[in-house]
Amino acid sequence: MKKPVNSRPLRICFLTYRGNPTCGGQGVYTKHLVEALADVGHAVDVISGPPYPHLNEKVRLIKLPNLDLYHPDHLFMPEKFTDLASPINLYEFLSVCTGGFPEPFTFGERVYSYLAKHRAEYDLVHDNQCLSYGIGRIAKKLLPTVVTIHHPITVDRQEDYKVAHTLRQKYRVFRWYSFIGMQLKVAKNFSHIVTVSEFTKKDIAREFDLDESKFRVVHNGIVNDFFYPFQNGPRPENALIVTNSADTPLKGLHILLEAVAQIRKTRPIKLTVIGQPKKDGMIENLVKDLSLADVVHFTGRIANEEFAEYYAKSTIAVVPSLYEGFGIPAVEAMACGVPLIATTGGALPEVVGDAGLVVPAGDARALSGAIIRLLDSPDERKKYAQAGLRRANTVFSWRRAAEQLTDVYREAIDGYR
Repeated sequence: MKKPVNSRPLRICFLTYRGNPTCGGQGVYTKHLVEALADVGHAVDVISGPPYPHLNEKVRLIKLPNLDLYHPDHLFMPEKFTDLASPINLYEFLSVCTGGFPEPFTFGERVYSYLAKHRAEYDLVHDNQCLSYGIGRIAKKLLPTVVTIHHPITVDRQEDYKVAHTLRQKYRVFRWYSFIGMQLKVAKNFSHIVTVSEFTKKDIAREFDLDESKFRVVHNGIVNDFFYPFQNGPRPENALIVTNSADTPLKGLHILLEAVAQIRKTRPIKLTVIGQPKKDGMIENLVKDLSLADVVHFTGRIANEEFAEYYAKSTIAVVPSLYEGFGIPAVEAMACGVPLIATTGGALPEVVGDAGLVVPAGDARALSGAIIRLLDSPDERKKYAQAGLRRANTVFSWRRAAEQLTDVYREAIDGYR
C-alpha cells in the first residue's frame, strides 16, 4: 500500500450502533481501537447508540439515543409512549414488536441527520459494521467513509437456521436477520473496507459479492493491562476455560460440552465458562441433558481485571467456535500464557498459527481427543503456552492497528478528493 504524504492528525468520526464492550466483540473493538487512535495523535469522536461504550477522556462520546428496547428495565417497551410520535421511533418499535432487529437501519438514519449538520468537524467517518442505508448516503454525499466488516453475518444466519427446527423458529431467524439484505447492498458503496483477517476478507468478498481489492486487513490487538500471565501458583491438572457467548450456536459451546461429557466418562474434568447462558435456553438445557451441572461453572459477566486470574486457574483454554472472523478470545488466552486448543472455524488457524493445537470445527470427538492429549502432556502444554505468549506479544497490538488504519484513512481521503 502506498502511503499518502500528508501526516497531519485526522479528525475521525467513529460510528457504532451499540458500543458497550459487554455487547460483544464489536464493543471491544470500538473501545480499544478508538483509544489507540487517540494515542497516536488523532482527534476521535465516537457516535453510538445505547448501550454506550466506556471510553477514556481522550475520546469524545456523542450519544445518539434510540428507544433502547432491549434494556432490561423496559424490555420491548419505550420508556415514554410519547416518544412514538417520531416516525423513526415508531418504525423501530413496530419492527421489534414483529421480531426484527432495526437498530442498524435506525442508527444510520439518525447519524446521517447528525452528520449532515456537523460534517465540517471531520475529515473521515469510520463505520463499525452498521452498513445501513444512512451510512451509505454519508459515503456518497457527505464524507469519505471507511467501514469495518468483522465477518459475514450471513454465516450467523446459516448456523441459526440449522438449529431452528419448527417453522415458527425458522421464521424468527428470517425476520431477525432481515437487515442483511440492506447490508449486502450498502457494502458496495465503500471504496475501503477494513477486515481483521485474510480468511475473513475472502469470505466477505464472496458473500457480499465485492472485489477483494477494496479490502485492507488490519488485525485486532490485545490489552496487556488485562491479559498477561498471572502468577498464582501451579496450574490445576484438569481445568478447562472458555470465553463464550453461550447461546450463539456459531460459538460452538455445545460442541465443547459434548466433548466434556465424553471426557468425564474416564477422568475428572472441570469447565469454567466466562459468560452466562439464557435461562432455559439451548446451553442450559444441554448441560442438564448431559448431566454436567456438577463440572460446568458459568461465571456471568466478569470485570476485565479478573480475566488473567481466571486464566491462571486453568490448565487449557478452548475456543470451540464453528466460525470466527478473528477470534479475540484466542489471542487473550495466548497473552495469558495458557496452552490453547482452537478449531478450524473461520480465521482461527490464521490467528493461532503454530501457537496452539487446532482441531476440525464441529467435531466433539476430535476436540475431546485434543483435550486429553494436552492433559496428558505437560511438556506439550508448556510448549504451546510459550509459543502463544510470544505470538500474542509480537503480532497483535492496538497501537499497530491504529497506525495501519491511519494509512487506510489517508488513502480513502485522497481517493475521495
